[in-house]
Amino acid sequence: MIPYGKQTIEQIDVDTVISALQSDYLTQGPKIKEFEEKFAEYVGSKYAVAVSNGTAALHLCTLALGVKEGDKVITTPITFAASANCIRYCGGEVVFSDINPSTLLLDIEKVRILLENSPKGSYKGIIPVDFGGRVVDLQPFRKLADEFNLWIIEDACHAPGGYSVDESNNKIASGSCKYSELAIFSFHPVKHFTSGEGGMITTNHFDLYQNLLKLRSHGITKNEDEFSNSIEFACGQTSTSNNYPAWYMEMQTLGFNYRLTDFQAALGLSQLERANIWIQRRREIALYYSNSFKDLPFIRGQSGTIEGHAYHLYIIEVEDRLGLYNYLRENGILAQIHYIPCHLMPYYKQFGWKEGDMPISENYYKHCISLPIFPSLTNDEQTFIINCVKKYYGK
Repeated sequence: MIPYGKQTIEQIDVDTVISALQSDYLTQGPKIKEFEEKFAEYVGSKYAVAVSNGTAALHLCTLALGVKEGDKVITTPITFAASANCIRYCGGEVVFSDINPSTLLLDIEKVRILLENSPKGSYKGIIPVDFGGRVVDLQPFRKLADEFNLWIIEDACHAPGGYSVDESNNKIASGSCKYSELAIFSFHPVKHFTSGEGGMITTNHFDLYQNLLKLRSHGITKNEDEFSNSIEFACGQTSTSNNYPAWYMEMQTLGFNYRLTDFQAALGLSQLERANIWIQRRREIALYYSNSFKDLPFIRGQSGTIEGHAYHLYIIEVEDRLGLYNYLRENGILAQIHYIPCHLMPYYKQFGWKEGDMPISENYYKHCISLPIFPSLTNDEQTFIINCVKKYYGK
């Protein structure tokens, strides 16, 4: 069976995890900080905060930015549900906006129409998604956000190592936060590299960074500079010392246990060393698919390779998607569908969303199918997949 995505675990990863397991720390150890620093360097941000998964990363971002009941936040319907759910976790209102049919990303012109047709202050933020590995050009979104006093969270789960190109022809790495307040990543096994489960938040704002550190660990801080209670209270008696005792900590806000373990961080560090090699392999696979399918009238949505694309997914759009999906499975190819439009999930339909609200997203969903793409996919396996697709359509 050939899955649509698959982790690559090598002996060096196994040895690294064993070493971490044999150390003095299983959780909250030195590997977490090392992973954060190396990842921040990889994407070009000032700070990074490791968390238990990508969903936790999104939730902590909305908390850190103060999303509360009734706040309206804009996102795309073509994404995994967590991109929208994080708004609901805080009591906010999810406002979906349609995609650009050429990029499959949140359409900035449609977002602008939403904002211009509402009183200023109606919306609090935007969560664009680097869908499939294609990185959102955030520079124009930044200008739009500044015009309407909005924050931006970049959902970069599909695009570590990817980049966009701004109007000055600079490569803007996903998660670098040059044009966003925060960005988030997932290290689920089907992603570019893995820590088992796991996620990361990046930012260039020190205050957000400090807040995130507390929020991921029950709202607790051990930083003396942030303590509210007196030294005497902390000691439990009158003290002549100017220092808080070593055991003391304070819970200053309502947080969560969203921490990553040390051995997961060790695996993430090991995998990060090969991230650039693996993303290059994904681009090679994407190019082979694109060259094989070019000029075929029954396939839409891909041509050549796209600069900066991280190719988490390779998506084609076809007629009789269900028939192709079933045929591929009969031949041991586990293609997948990304995604059912979020606004048509029963949970979101209760808020009034219905078919016809996002026509481009809905039309895309009727035709999309993700073909296998992962670094260990062999040329023979890929040729077999391509031939199966062509055979189904009589080519």
